[in-house]
Amino acid sequence: MSNNKDKVLPEVEDDEPDDCYAPSITLARTITTSSPLKQQQSATPPSTSSTSSTPASKTTTSAGSTSGTPADRASRVVAPTPNQQTTPNISKTGLSDKPLELETTPEEKIDWTRSFHGLSAAPFPKEAADVLLAPTDPEEVEIKPDGILYLPEIKYRRILNKAFGPGGWGLVPRSESIVTPKTVTREYALVCNGRLVSVARGEQDYFSPDGIPTATEGCRSNALVRCCKDLGIASELWDPRWIRKFKAAHSREVWVEHVVNKRKSKIWTRKGDPVGYPWKETK
Repeated sequence: MSNNKDKVLPEVEDDEPDDCYAPSITLARTITTSSPLKQQQSATPPSTSSTSSTPASKTTTSAGSTSGTPADRASRVVAPTPNQQTTPNISKTGLSDKPLELETTPEEKIDWTRSFHGLSAAPFPKEAADVLLAPTDPEEVEIKPDGILYLPEIKYRRILNKAFGPGGWGLVPRSESIVTPKTVTREYALVCNGRLVSVARGEQDYFSPDGIPTATEGCRSNALVRCCKDLGIASELWDPRWIRKFKAAHSREVWVEHVVNKRKSKIWTRKGDPVGYPWKETK
């Protein structure tokens, strides 16, 4: 009995009888444990009713941000994941970027989306023509693994800037973008010194819908290169005899192995340039 008293004495008053210790402790613990739960349960209905009586499902804080009520947040958490796409598939619907139709009359503004103003009206000055028709420097020409020669697109822009000055030329879309399951294509017009020079259709492949925005920029660059052919820029790249001479003097064909699938093939590269990834040169 003395052992039991030692355990419960610190929790009860000294003037209480020994046989009341255990019931008192049990009752006190029961009240202490159950009282908060009852208070919480009794406080829940008013909170729920006040929430349901709120006319708006979202409240605005003093900072101006909106947050849903607890019931709204809970419903969004348990809501099933959408089984349908939430945005249109632009590989099927297109980009809806049709050129704007100007409301002004032709006398006030030239509509380059339809006009051919200035086409073949007069040759460009000799200073500009000398820049456009300058021979292509072999050191600036690149070669693809399949042997196709090309001039980087940025160098076409540099030649145009040198011939007409920055702001003296521009590329105008003539149609909306057409997006197929693998390719983006659009028609553009090259305008120099307020005159239409050439119209060409650019194209660029893509591998996933996420790459469509980048493909639209590649499509624009491809159209610029095609338009520049009419100005004579880097015309040697379409001359078969010049291409054969360039390959004999500045390129080589080597056997390589793919570092991933170990497939062997033969590719073209410039003399003095190492073989790039994912290829590894083999003997």
